[in-house]
Amino acid sequence: MSTREETGKVDPIIEDRAQLIELFASGEKPRERWRIGTEHEKFVYRTADHRAPSYDEPGGIRDLLDRLTRYGWRPVIEGGNVIALSGADGTISLEPAGQLELSGAPLENLHQTCAETGRHLEQVKAVGDELGLGFLGLGMWPDKTRAELPIMPKGRYAIMLNHMPKVGSLGLDMMLRTCTIQVNLDYASEADMAKKFRVGLALQPLATALFANSPFTEGKPNGFQSFRSHIWSDTDGARTGMLPFVFEDGFGYERYADYALDVPMYFVFRDGRYIDAAGLSFRDFLKGELSVLPGEKPRMSDWADHLSTAFPEVRLKTFLEMRGADGGRWSKICALPALWVGLLYGGPALDAAWDLVKGWSMEEREALRNDVPRLGLDAPLPGGGKLLDIAGEVLSIAASGLRHRAELSGSGDSEVGFLEPLQETVRTGKTPAQRLLDLYHGSWAGDLTRIYDEFSF
Repeated sequence: MSTREETGKVDPIIEDRAQLIELFASGEKPRERWRIGTEHEKFVYRTADHRAPSYDEPGGIRDLLDRLTRYGWRPVIEGGNVIALSGADGTISLEPAGQLELSGAPLENLHQTCAETGRHLEQVKAVGDELGLGFLGLGMWPDKTRAELPIMPKGRYAIMLNHMPKVGSLGLDMMLRTCTIQVNLDYASEADMAKKFRVGLALQPLATALFANSPFTEGKPNGFQSFRSHIWSDTDGARTGMLPFVFEDGFGYERYADYALDVPMYFVFRDGRYIDAAGLSFRDFLKGELSVLPGEKPRMSDWADHLSTAFPEVRLKTFLEMRGADGGRWSKICALPALWVGLLYGGPALDAAWDLVKGWSMEEREALRNDVPRLGLDAPLPGGGKLLDIAGEVLSIAASGLRHRAELSGSGDSEVGFLEPLQETVRTGKTPAQRLLDLYHGSWAGDLTRIYDEFSF
């Protein structure tokens, strides 16, 4: 989740609705300025006993952040606590129960993205070895109850943890027990944004299936391949889902702004602290009628904050976020941006991807999204067959898009190679979750502690 930091920059008051829409338009960039921003989370555990460390304990999360500063990271302070780090490779931040996230810098190609991931993992592993900490790449804690997990000292999380149980039964699991990989991508115009948004939403269930990696809850199989994805179905219906309006004629910045205005607020950030506004209306805020800040109108930073509290499968800010994938290992962190960059940045690939899915009805899209968490690549496909039946074609389109980009590494390697882990999944028909279950029922003989040895970074 976003980390708020006082920057000292001019922060205009929002005087009219047009400013809300202008924020999205400000994200437009010509193709040569399109960038790739990759975010990935990982679970932190004590190597001695697999316990999730607290923030303040010796060798815990605070010490992890402190020691990472030797690599040039700058501390971000909230309430006297280091809650994030900022540097050339983006931002390192904390999820509510101490999951460690890198929100990477905007980069030109996938070779840079994977190199950035490598630098980050080398740094955290070096510090982790000193502190007795390990890092696990999965979509959900495989063995922890909520009660066993610590809470990080971030003001927005206290507000959200209080609000979540009021609007859904699984929101606390989302905050405390899950990890994801996301990729953030640019658009050239409102029309380009709309087409990318539609393709991203329609094919997000395929990304969920290809990266499904959360089949265990509290030490046992949970009946799902991506329980992380299932969690979103009962987190908060007012701010999640497949957004049917995106597929309607005329969809653009204004319609998304209307949607975001109807998402209930969580907080307002003022003078270094978070003010609880959970359940209140941003529309009232625009009129100066927010009960917790009477007479005050929002600033542009408030709108940016508010946009970060909507959690649909694809999210619009000044870029598009692809949000459907479980956390995973290094190769999967490189594979997710490869999939979406190939589809959305690869010239003719975007049209080819849209042609593949444009005939699906909204009911069919919703059904696919709802089936995938449990069934993965075996989920029924609109028109018949299984999701696996189009997975290879989608990867072929992505590969053609990456070849069209012709972004080569220093040694002449194409970006296409980053798709290989996904191509292997399609060749075998087995998702990462199914492979985990095979191990659990096979050589692990039900001993889930083996996952720490075999699936840590």
